[in-house]
Amino acid sequence: MSTKIAPEQALSRLQRLCSRAEKCVADIRRKLLEWEFAPGEASKIIARLQADGFVNERRYAKAFVHDKITLSLWGVLKIHKALKYKKIDDEIIHEALSGIDKLTQEQALAYLLSHKNKCLKPASLAGRKIKLLRFAMGRGFEYEMAKRAVDELLK
Repeated sequence: MSTKIAPEQALSRLQRLCSRAEKCVADIRRKLLEWEFAPGEASKIIARLQADGFVNERRYAKAFVHDKITLSLWGVLKIHKALKYKKIDDEIIHEALSGIDKLTQEQALAYLLSHKNKCLKPASLAGRKIKLLRFAMGRGFEYEMAKRAVDELLK
């Protein structure tokens, strides 16, 4: 179901939306396409939102990284991929990811693996290790970090 609205009304709605939660340009563009705005009109509205400070890709990337590390317990690789999907510039992604503390990542991974280990059915040590490694890598953690954490857990 699509709804055509006036540009000023769309701007007002998007300003309210952006004041409640961080949004990136891709999110805003997707919303404007739902509202059947032509690409040129959408670009004008987005430029206005950026000029007024409602949309800021750097601020969005930092908030996204923080939320995914602390709340969703994602690894760096998964966060990087999600930001690329949102069409965030590589320089901004690198800057946002550089603020991640290794210790925080390791603690999150240890927490995830200990809970996953409790849920696994009894199996051989090798089978359990493989399942935990796959789980950690699926959550976006680097192989070396995951391997160290699994080895530490299964000692």
